[in-house]
Formats: sequence, C-alpha cells, structure tokens
Amino acid sequence: MGRYSRLHRIRQMDPQQDYEEIFRWVTQYEFPWDYLQGVSIAFLRDYGVPRISRLLHRTQEFERAGQKRYDDTVLIAHEMVRDGMESEQARAAARHLHRIHGRYRIPDEDYLYVLATTVVGPKRWIDRYGWRALSEQETESLALVGRRMGELMGITGIPADYAGFAHLHDTYEQEMFAYDPANRRVAAATLRVVTQRYPNLLRHLPPRPDWWPYRNKPRSYPFGWTLDDLGPHWAHSRPLRPLPEEATATTDATPAPRHSPSAGGTTGDPGR
Repeated sequence: MGRYSRLHRIRQMDPQQDYEEIFRWVTQYEFPWDYLQGVSIAFLRDYGVPRISRLLHRTQEFERAGQKRYDDTVLIAHEMVRDGMESEQARAAARHLHRIHGRYRIPDEDYLYVLATTVVGPKRWIDRYGWRALSEQETESLALVGRRMGELMGITGIPADYAGFAHLHDTYEQEMFAYDPANRRVAAATLRVVTQRYPNLLRHLPPRPDWWPYRNKPRSYPFGWTLDDLGPHWAHSRPLRPLPEEATATTDATPAPRHSPSAGGTTGDPGR
C-alpha cells in the first residue's frame, strides 16, 4: 500500500453515506496521533469561556484526576463510534454522557460550542501539523460524526456541515472568550496531562495496514475498561434516562387513551 493509497480510496467515497468509515480511517489509520492532539486543543479552547471554565473548576475533576478526566472524555467518544453510531453501544454511551451532564445546568449554546471544537480542532491541527491536509471527504466526515453525536445528545441547532461548525466555533469565541482565573487553573491542570504525550516519527513511517488500526491505550485503564468505568464516581447514583430521540419515539408510539364502551370513561395503555 502506498502512502496515499487510502486517500485515493477516500476521494471516491460519498461522506453523506460513508462518513463513519471515512472517520474510522482518519482516526485509526491516517492521523490517529494528530486527531487526539486536535481533541486536546478542543479541551483547551473550551477553557477560554469563563462560564465553561468556572463550571469545570467547581467540579475539580481536572485538578484531582486530570488524566482520568481526559481519558474518559476520549473513551466515551470512542464508545459512541466503536460499533457504529446507530448501534446500541453508541446509545448506551450517549445515555451515560447524558447522565453525567444532567447534573449541571449547561446552556444549549455551550453544548453547541463544545461540540464544534471537537470538529474544528482536529481539522485545523491536522491541516497545520499533519503529514498532509484533510481532504474534503475527510473534513465532512468529522462534521457528520459530530452532528450525529449531537443528535444523540438531543442538542438542537447543529450545523449541517463543516463550514457551519467552523462559523459557529469562531463567532462564539469572538463573543464569549474572556479572561477568568478559572481559565488558567483548569488549563494548567490539563496541560500537565497533554504535555506528557509526544509524537512518534509519524511522517517517516509507512501507512498502517488495514489489519493494524490504532488502538487507544489510556493510562488510566492499563487493564482495559468498561463504559461503567468512565466518568466521575457519582455518575452511577444518577438514573439512566432514554435519549431525547428515544423518548420522542416512545411518545409517538404510545396509543391514545381509549374510551370504554361500557363505562364511558377512559383506560390507559393496556400494556402498562
């Protein structure tokens, strides 16, 4: 396989239909290390927003267990794409993330911005520091995976493409970026984690063969992990709830109350 063989294949694909496969090739074969650096940059940019950094500082998750907090965020996203984004595993990961976020009051615009950073951050890092820039198909695959993640989380107003994510990202920062002591505190705790990661000789290696995808080796879980391991310790005391689209589907599928011909009253769904 030549260094650009996989890129030639990707350019023949339709990201609207094949975005999950393209995303897998980007993150597990073409740019695994660079993609993670882009995600790390996304974390740091979040801290430029005082409302976000103050919340993160109050939780003390990065200060007390920065490596685990970093690993958990990356791994929950991994669990959402591991078996396909329409799989039960993806939905279980989304429910777990909902359970964690449900403890806090987070404005919708902050959810949208954080989602945008996970799309725009990796794209801009790879284009600047990767061994080549992302193709149009690869770029849109990042956006479409981000969009589907947001849909599973019940976020509304999600951009339809990369250009929309980039515009949201940049306009939000222009309006919301400001200095706050919490910015520095949370960023310093995160930098202690991310600066321990340094690159291999990426540009000088041959392409990964199809049988050898990149596999994340999180330092917090040297012997493996399950979804229940991820997140803060208190998460399991909170109930799991249906995803927003699952709740909508359940409501739509529930029969309307029936009138009893004998009593003239109503009865509920007989299956309850």
